[in-house]
Amino acid sequence: MNKKPYLITTAIAYASKRPHIGNMYDHVCADMVARTKRMQGFDVFFLTGTDEHGLKIEEEAGKQGITPKQHVDNISSIIRNDIDSLNVSYNKFIRTTDPEHEKTVQKIFKKLYDQGDIYKSEYEGWYCTPCESFFTEIQLKDGRCPDCGAEVKKTKEEAYFLRLSKYQKQLEDFLDAHPDFIQPESRKKEMINNFIKPGLQDLCVSRSSFKWGIPVEFDPKHVIYVWIDALSNYITALGYDTENPSETYSKYWENCTHIIGKDILRFHSIYWIIELMALGAKLPQKIFAHPWLLFGEDKMSKSKGNVIYASEMTDRFGADATRYYMLSEMPFAADGSMSYEAFIDRYNTDLANTLGNLVNRTVAMVKKYFGGVVKAPHDKTETDLDLEAKCVEAAEKFIKHVDAFRLADATEDVIALARRANKYIDETSPWVLAKDEDKSRLETVMYELIEAIRFIGVLVGPVMPTTSEEIFKQINTDITDFATLSAFGGYVAGTEVGEPKPLFARIDSEKMLNELIAEMEAMKAKAAAEKAAREASESADIMPIAPEIDIDEFFKADLRAGKVVACEKVEKSKKLLRIRLDDGMGGRQVLSGIAKWYQPEDLIGKTVLFVANLKPAKLAGEMSQGMICAADMPDGSAKVVMLDDGVPAGAKIR
Repeated sequence: MNKKPYLITTAIAYASKRPHIGNMYDHVCADMVARTKRMQGFDVFFLTGTDEHGLKIEEEAGKQGITPKQHVDNISSIIRNDIDSLNVSYNKFIRTTDPEHEKTVQKIFKKLYDQGDIYKSEYEGWYCTPCESFFTEIQLKDGRCPDCGAEVKKTKEEAYFLRLSKYQKQLEDFLDAHPDFIQPESRKKEMINNFIKPGLQDLCVSRSSFKWGIPVEFDPKHVIYVWIDALSNYITALGYDTENPSETYSKYWENCTHIIGKDILRFHSIYWIIELMALGAKLPQKIFAHPWLLFGEDKMSKSKGNVIYASEMTDRFGADATRYYMLSEMPFAADGSMSYEAFIDRYNTDLANTLGNLVNRTVAMVKKYFGGVVKAPHDKTETDLDLEAKCVEAAEKFIKHVDAFRLADATEDVIALARRANKYIDETSPWVLAKDEDKSRLETVMYELIEAIRFIGVLVGPVMPTTSEEIFKQINTDITDFATLSAFGGYVAGTEVGEPKPLFARIDSEKMLNELIAEMEAMKAKAAAEKAAREASESADIMPIAPEIDIDEFFKADLRAGKVVACEKVEKSKKLLRIRLDDGMGGRQVLSGIAKWYQPEDLIGKTVLFVANLKPAKLAGEMSQGMICAADMPDGSAKVVMLDDGVPAGAKIR
């Protein structure tokens, strides 16, 4: 029997900096769905990865004095380690610097250009580097980025554009015909009312102001922008090709679900869908835009000392406990909240007391009363039948909740069943039954409990996979698939249980909180010190060292001494001075943007340092044959590098 394919993807993490645990919710959410689908018999392909191009990465690398590739290699490795620490069962981890991805993205861009869906024009607007987005004056909020609040820069550059406007009607018709395509409903309404109905503007899909990106094959001074580069990962990872798509793509793309954060829904539900329409590709089945996981009521921020990283949580509390909290605390449509107090309380209450205690004492009672062997049940009471009904009902509700992406509700279904099983122990009092000579009632009670624990072990697998395995080990069963939960009674009587072990050790709340508070205070102090050092550096205007070069690269720049024999302002420019240099080789003209700080008479007769082999360029309609060297000063001014008057014109500097 062929299994039905099911593709699930997360948004790929941006490799400029290490993401905090809130950014890892995509992965835990998608993993719970993926594991559930596998247990239902689907052929699941789970895709995640890292987005590794863009101005922000180029700038981060520059600050560190390394290449962008070195930077993304490092950050991508850290991100993957954080994902792995949460026991995420992805099938493929794509990087947008993968050669096959880059090659396919170039083909996609060329196809869209050749058919007229991409065209060349000029863009002028306000650019936000953190969001890598352009905004109009009207879209700004208090003169800053409307999405993240960062400063924006006025930018004008030549660019290629994707004709979103051409596909507006087709997009509207698609959303009308597929009302459940975007979940939750409130997010769909936000997209339609705030972005689609007002009218789609064509989208800038290339940049020429930075170099770290995939070059446009037929116009290499442009790099392909994130909207085509990063978004295309969902199909390039499967082997999509504009001419001959792979079998993997053809198989899995038929049934795709995107799991993303609510802040990037516009990019996926509008930009990405229109790109696919333009390519003539099939569209995903569903997009689930989940809320944010906040620290208390705030976004996580280093300056606030509340940044938590996934591997730090898993090192301290374990992957399963971390996953459980993340999944149980995130509502369907509202932001979730994370705090250490709430984490420890839920850990002790739900995991140590409710689930852990149930398994531990049940297995221990089977050991104590029956030498570890689970006996067959006998005549059943209403109490027994109620527990059985609750088990089957919990399994049905769990599947329905996962299918609807109500993962906190599905997680609660499991813990609620554990509470019901604990209540069953109180109702039946096995320790009292053990005193009777007729043990048949006790045999029934212990079977009912072990089978209920088997149900819990199966259902908890997508939430806490390691805990599920430990439960199966302790009750000694391999009957662990969802199909066995349609009816109560799958556990084989006569089986000998394993050794009882605590699943979760209780946490000393006061001691742990004191340790965590001390760590957070240290983080705040470190963040404050880093900020002060950064501000001091900026006030001193110390530029970061550029990436290393070898001696041969250095010698490519021909530095010479030149004597200024004439100097005057350029009429068409407020910034430029026209400088006539004696370069020892017949003389040359150099234009320099230093008119703000120098008068012509300040330079005449001086010996300056200039780059002699710079390719001539036309500035303000005049030719410049070189570049005067100057130092950036703390106040933002420039100071020309002057040489000793004894240095002859044309002398080579090295």
